[in-house]
Amino acid sequence: MTRKPKRKPPVSQSPELYADHPSPSPAQCLAVRDALLEFHGFPEEFAPFRLLRLGRSPEDTDVPPSPPPAVLDGLVTTLLSQNTTDAISRRAFASLKAAFPTWDQVVDEEGKRLEDAIRCGGLAATKAARIKAMLRAVRERRGKICLEYLRELSVDEVKSELSRFKGIGPKTVACVLMFYLQKDDFPVDTHVCRNLFHSCPYQKLSLTCVMHM
Repeated sequence: MTRKPKRKPPVSQSPELYADHPSPSPAQCLAVRDALLEFHGFPEEFAPFRLLRLGRSPEDTDVPPSPPPAVLDGLVTTLLSQNTTDAISRRAFASLKAAFPTWDQVVDEEGKRLEDAIRCGGLAATKAARIKAMLRAVRERRGKICLEYLRELSVDEVKSELSRFKGIGPKTVACVLMFYLQKDDFPVDTHVCRNLFHSCPYQKLSLTCVMHM
């Protein structure tokens, strides 16, 4: 008699997936953060947001604050960074903006100029199609190509909004939340998972692992 395969238990939706798993604790996470800040210094681009969290205004400092990058710029930059380095993705984004001063021009372009503009970032055809589809969907839903309204939403609401776009997965959404919206979220990829194997019961990247992290 053949045995029926065992069913996998459903993934818990509790905020504490592994309540009896001690690491990493909040204190350990803060210790790692402090060690990195001591070694690398505080990123200049986040200085204005740090002041706001401390209850101070960026105008209180002698150095004029830089305007925060547009949310949509951050999303496209993060999408371009998939399967390549930050330096190359920044070069691809700069090339895109030089070729198309406005996002409407990207949507209305019918040839392969977008692909050519981002070709240095790799996977040009796939990324171009996803960028154009995303921009078109935003314009159809919102009447204009702008994502600044996301600043007023909760983390879960932002995840719901961005996850509707093809090619925008949990890591990309988390990058936008952390780097461009200054929300409490953390991107998890295979590298993060590999470094934290000792603290996660799952030995490969999965939705359960991401939720745990």
